Amino acid sequence: MIRFEAALLRFGEKGEKTGWTYLSIPSDLSEEINPGVRKSYRVKGKLDKYVFSGASALPMGDGSFILPVNAAMRKGIAKKEGAMVQVQLQLDQSEYELNPLLVNALKESDTASDAFCKMPRAHRNYYSKWVDAAKTDATRDKRLALIVVCLERGIGYAEMLRSQKREH
Repeated sequence: MIRFEAALLRFGEKGEKTGWTYLSIPSDLSEEINPGVRKSYRVKGKLDKYVFSGASALPMGDGSFILPVNAAMRKGIAKKEGAMVQVQLQLDQSEYELNPLLVNALKESDTASDAFCKMPRAHRNYYSKWVDAAKTDATRDKRLALIVVCLERGIGYAEMLRSQKREH
C-alpha cells in the first residue's frame, strides 16, 4: 500500500472529464501500485478515514494517473476542490459485478446491449455504479430507462449525465 498527500483538483473543460473532481497519482507512485501498467486499473484504500474500493485509476498519458473522487467519496471525507487529503492506495483485484437490473434492462434492446458490450469494462462500470447509487426505486428505474435510450441513440455516459444536469 502506498501513502501520500494530494490536493483535490477539478477539471474545467476536458471532454468527458469536464467537471470531475480528482486527485493526481504521480507516475512513480503509480508504478509502485501496479508496475508497468499504462492503462486503467482498479484501486482500493482510504481518503483520510473514508474507506473505498473498486475505484478506477485512469492514465493521463504522461505516466501519471488520476483517481476520480465521486460524490460519495467527497461526502465521506467532507472536502471539496482545493482541500488536501491523506491517500492510501493499493491494487484492487476483486471483480466488480455489474448491476443485475442493468444487465436485464439491456437484454430488452439489442442495439443498447451491443453498444454497451463494445465499451471498455471501466465505462460499463460507470453505468452500473450510477444505477447502484440510486437512492430510490423510482430513480433507479428512471436511470435504467435513460441508459437504454441513450445507448440506442449513441449517446455516451458523460453526455447523458450533462443532459440530465441541463434538464434540472
